[in-house]
Amino acid sequence: MTVAIYGSGGFGRELLPFAGPEPLFVSDDPAEIGTSVEGVRVVRLQDVGDRPIVIAIADGQIRRRLAARLQNTGQLISPTAIIGPGVEIGEGAILCAFTTVTASARIGRHFHANIYSYVAHDCVVGDFVTVGPRVGINGNTIVEDDVYIGTGAVLRHGTRDRPLRIGKGAVVGMGAVVTRDVPPGTTVVGNPARPMVHPPAALRAV
Repeated sequence: MTVAIYGSGGFGRELLPFAGPEPLFVSDDPAEIGTSVEGVRVVRLQDVGDRPIVIAIADGQIRRRLAARLQNTGQLISPTAIIGPGVEIGEGAILCAFTTVTASARIGRHFHANIYSYVAHDCVVGDFVTVGPRVGINGNTIVEDDVYIGTGAVLRHGTRDRPLRIGKGAVVGMGAVVTRDVPPGTTVVGNPARPMVHPPAALRAV
């Protein structure tokens, strides 16, 4: 199946090898309309026709706004991705090369799984979640809507009775090792991951 890719930046270009024959890029920038990127035409949303669209923009909030405009949303899954038994994947999801969703996991709408990342058994991942390259989400983890998980982060497995939970809108920094729940809207970094502490305003101004 050939798709149209909303966004011709780096991530959009990474999708071209498995976007089907004669894909399109979609842009809202008048300066880009009618040009080509890596040999792929850039068109307006209204010129896509009936082909399905995926959104190749990392910011989940921007994806959410753009998704509200789409009439025909597709999925884009690399042929090297592995999808195990009992897995449900929502509309608009993108699974890049060498990604894995192992078993009995539920993936929400407009999910991004970058290269070499995985979601393990019995996880629940919300809508508009972005997972960077080489991220490991281990079993019995709940990732709520609008979460961003940076490159190389690892989330400890939970249990059926007490899943690990990453709250809505949280950010997990690159390389973080998450061993406990992350509250909504919190940024965590380090090993073990802890909330980011911002210096006082007086120090930031120095």
